[in-house]
Amino acid sequence: MNANQGEKLVLVTGASGYIGGRLVSRLLAAGYQVRCLVREPRKLDSRPWTGHPNVEVVRCDVSDRPTLVQAMRGCGPAYYLVHSMMAAGPSYRERDRALALTFAEAAAEVRLDRIVYLGGLGETGSGLSEHLASRREVENALASRSVPVTVLRAAMIIGSGSASFEILRYLVERLPVMVTPRWVSTEAQPIAVQNVLHYLVACLTCPATVGRTIDIGGAEIMTYREIMQVTANALGLRRRFIIPVPVLTPRLSSLWIHLVTPISHRIARPLADGLRNRVVCRDDSAVRLMPQHLLTTRDAIGAALGDTRAHEVETAWFDAGPMPGDPDWSGGKVFVDRRSTEVHAPPDAVYDAVSRIGGDQGYYAADWLWRLRGRLDRLVGGPGLRRGRRDPQQLSYGEALDFWRVTCVEPNRRIELRAEMKLPGEAVLNFEIRSDERSSETCTLVQTARFKPKGLSGLAYWYAVMPLHGLVFEGMLRGIRRAAERIGDPGGGLRPNRPVAADVASKSRSSTKET
Repeated sequence: MNANQGEKLVLVTGASGYIGGRLVSRLLAAGYQVRCLVREPRKLDSRPWTGHPNVEVVRCDVSDRPTLVQAMRGCGPAYYLVHSMMAAGPSYRERDRALALTFAEAAAEVRLDRIVYLGGLGETGSGLSEHLASRREVENALASRSVPVTVLRAAMIIGSGSASFEILRYLVERLPVMVTPRWVSTEAQPIAVQNVLHYLVACLTCPATVGRTIDIGGAEIMTYREIMQVTANALGLRRRFIIPVPVLTPRLSSLWIHLVTPISHRIARPLADGLRNRVVCRDDSAVRLMPQHLLTTRDAIGAALGDTRAHEVETAWFDAGPMPGDPDWSGGKVFVDRRSTEVHAPPDAVYDAVSRIGGDQGYYAADWLWRLRGRLDRLVGGPGLRRGRRDPQQLSYGEALDFWRVTCVEPNRRIELRAEMKLPGEAVLNFEIRSDERSSETCTLVQTARFKPKGLSGLAYWYAVMPLHGLVFEGMLRGIRRAAERIGDPGGGLRPNRPVAADVASKSRSSTKET
């Protein structure tokens, strides 16, 4: 019998996020039973641990106290891994404090054993960045009621898909010469995500951590300038020229990060702001209480790069992106561009071809236009194409794909993408695969783009881009068809029974307006 089988359920909030998504599998490996609280359970469908017999997924919004209390019943320890940085704005700090207080009150009502919170490492006292000050407020709110809190404070977390690592990698890859703020000389103690996860799990069996705040860091203390040079070396690049200047503010730094990396300025701003604070462990309590081998910065970066190159990114910073409700297509003017084509391949081959869209694969046609659209989107504050995708061949519900969000996945039947790019309206791109009752080797692919404009600017946008639809959407449809037929043909060539005129057999309907 596993030593932990008699334990109460472990509650995990933020299971769809970067740390939470990795923590669940480690808890299961340690023998715990886990209850995951998520706003949208479908976002966990692609996790390899979702079907584990010791995992329970519960739909819950942590701002709804009655629902939260019910979801907490029967649990012992709880991990609080919730923050609002993905929706960062003027009110994120206030919202984070309110959510933490609601969680603490609910935890006290059901008498949880304790709360474990992963916070931000940094100097104490005045002068903290807004981001670190917010983390301190969350700590205080969680500890304001009767349930004891274990706070683990970490600095930069290095791991494939983490926001901090993605900023670091992209800046070093793309800028041989960097003009930076003065914070490049600030000392930090970065920690590998593997080491963070060890501390999060190990603290449950270490009574000395109950009710304590513990700093966790890696094996080395380095300046950000040194971390950048280590990254360049790991990437096989020449030494970077780094020129610090005093006039670069956190706001300007975050805008520059937004333009050069996949990270949104909304997330980059609190991260850049926090870099001005020295983030070094005050003592070695973590290592003494929960011993482990700490990776050096070089080893942590090497492991992260290895996972990225092998397409084995377990979770990514954009996983916790909000899932807005479906747009109300029934009211107001909606523009529709619907096109279809017969594909001489089975539905699974067509689905496979559609699933590879975006990222390094591109959009099957007019990629230069997509890249241009991505650059323009970055300039006006959108995600652009640099966000890419987590896996080059598979899509899962809720994941980010370039400047889209995957809002529907029905294997071999349908994929839907909702635009997160900056638009004067709401846009959805839908792919539907219709089987042919006469033949299992033929099907119809229906591609539908819908746009609901907002005001005159939305109408102007639609009419401005409409002339490009024949090049972009028709070309994409033909490209998907060709890819599907190659995938469906074991020999890798075109099927012998495919009509010579197949390229002109694409049945498309021109853009229409629906009201």
